[in-house]
Amino acid sequence: MKKIKENITLISTVSCIVFLIVGLILEFGFQWEYSWLIYLASVISGGTEITIAGVRELMAEKHFNVDLLMILAAVSAGLIGDWREGSLLIFIFSLSHLLEEYTTEKSAREINRLIDRQPKKARLVLADGTYEMIDTADLEIGDKVAVFKGEHIPTDGVIMKGASEIDESVVNGESVPRLKGINEEIYGGTINLGDALEIEVNKDRSETVFAKIIALVESAQNSQTKTESFIQRVENQYVMIILITVPLAILAFRFGLSWTWNESLYRGVNLLVVASPCALVASSTPALLSAISNGARHGMLFKGGTYLEELAEIRSIAFDKTGTLTKGEFSVTDEYWAEDEAVILPYVLGLEGKSTHPLAQGIVKKWGQAYQSLDLVTEEITASGIQAVEGDHTYYVGKKRGTYEEPEALAEWKHQGKTVIYVERDHQFVGGIGLLDTLNKNAQESVAYFNHAGIQTVMLTGDNRHTAQTVAQGAGIKEYYGELLPEDKVKYVQQLKEKYGKNAMVGDGVNDAPALATATIGIAMGEGTDVAMDVADVVIMENNLAKLVYTHRLSQKMKRIIKQNIIFSVAVILSLIALNLMQSLTIPLAVIGHEGSTILVILNGLRLLREEK
Repeated sequence: MKKIKENITLISTVSCIVFLIVGLILEFGFQWEYSWLIYLASVISGGTEITIAGVRELMAEKHFNVDLLMILAAVSAGLIGDWREGSLLIFIFSLSHLLEEYTTEKSAREINRLIDRQPKKARLVLADGTYEMIDTADLEIGDKVAVFKGEHIPTDGVIMKGASEIDESVVNGESVPRLKGINEEIYGGTINLGDALEIEVNKDRSETVFAKIIALVESAQNSQTKTESFIQRVENQYVMIILITVPLAILAFRFGLSWTWNESLYRGVNLLVVASPCALVASSTPALLSAISNGARHGMLFKGGTYLEELAEIRSIAFDKTGTLTKGEFSVTDEYWAEDEAVILPYVLGLEGKSTHPLAQGIVKKWGQAYQSLDLVTEEITASGIQAVEGDHTYYVGKKRGTYEEPEALAEWKHQGKTVIYVERDHQFVGGIGLLDTLNKNAQESVAYFNHAGIQTVMLTGDNRHTAQTVAQGAGIKEYYGELLPEDKVKYVQQLKEKYGKNAMVGDGVNDAPALATATIGIAMGEGTDVAMDVADVVIMENNLAKLVYTHRLSQKMKRIIKQNIIFSVAVILSLIALNLMQSLTIPLAVIGHEGSTILVILNGLRLLREEK
């Protein structure tokens, strides 16, 4: 019984066409005079479920929809002796319903695909080192879990032992695995492709990236675009107007144009068929659901259809620098040593090796393999650097702390937008290191895309103006502002909105939260960070700006398809009404023209399921 309920539209559509075909065979093959009974069975089998749904909506919401118009048109056609045409109308209308259901189910399958990737069991590591298989739902924060090669990671956690390549395609849509090691975070639902790992659970099941992705996709599927909301608002009034207009039109045909009652009724039924806004109502929903499915498949999540629609209308876009335009991974570009670097660098590595700061990691990456790090007892100097006492000397790496006169080369590095790290011994200069944050993947191409599209590009950063200038020029940004606090970014985002109209802000979702909330569209690129999920309207799960371009193109294509559907639907309705008034339209042609346009509109929306080129 459950299976029948789930497939009721398919069953009614199939039974409708079967009865229709049998009726055609009996009528034209055997000239059976009661073939209309078979057509009536076709109307009943195909239209019962539609009628029940329409009546329920009318009773519950006091809302007339096109379903009732179609049933009324089919029955009216039968009453004037054209049950064959009524059967054809119900079949095509039922077929369009089936296509709409397919679109909805296709979108729902994206959620089911995600849910299926969530492991039901986890291998809990016990205190004695043995394992116990438990339900993933029973895991608690702080539990240790073992994940072997080829297994799905059961929940979000931090790697405590081991290193492995992780397939994160289910989270960010990226097919290339990512190597992760100790202290790095991994997400539930992803796949361990390499050696065994031991992870520590760091989030409640309801707060995992996976859970939030599913919630976002479900929310977007249940949302509407502004266009769709408008169409649904006018549907009720439109249907009521048609119900009033058709009887008046029949009277006008009979007494105004002096047509016969038979002709007037025939034209009235035709008008009821062709004036129904079936295609217009279907203009938006299939396109929206298809676009949301496409986005979810590529690691792009929308909190609502409105945001997806409005993204195509932005006239300016502001980027944060670190983590958005740049990787937040610094590389050494310059070095200056007042003493033998072979003597100084072991101390530098001994200090920076104890720090997790991106600048320190860049320095260790540069020289970590070439020099032996000294084992030092270090002390963090808040907002300044790190130091250690070794023998009679104090070694320090960080911002300038001594009163010495620095070499001119370091000033030139600063002018070039580089970050300068000072190496001091007893507050005296012994060396300087210049580092530069590297541009994110596809940053230049993505900025060039928006520039070419006539969208004003802006960079907003808290970094100094020299660094801001260097990064902006490297990325091709037209306008940039540096040394900004979070409230300053809000001010500039508001100014951009007032100057250009609808705008977008792209950030990592942490320091940029106020600006993301202020923009027309807030876009977070954070590989699934919690704050990104919370504050942004659009979440791109991978730090890849090419996906931002993909999202914009998807939005434009959706808006374009919806516009095409609306124009096409209205044009078909007006054309068929004109032909009917000219007495050139038969009921079969009215049915094919009207319902055929509905199917074409739905199929046009389904194009958004395909990969965007």
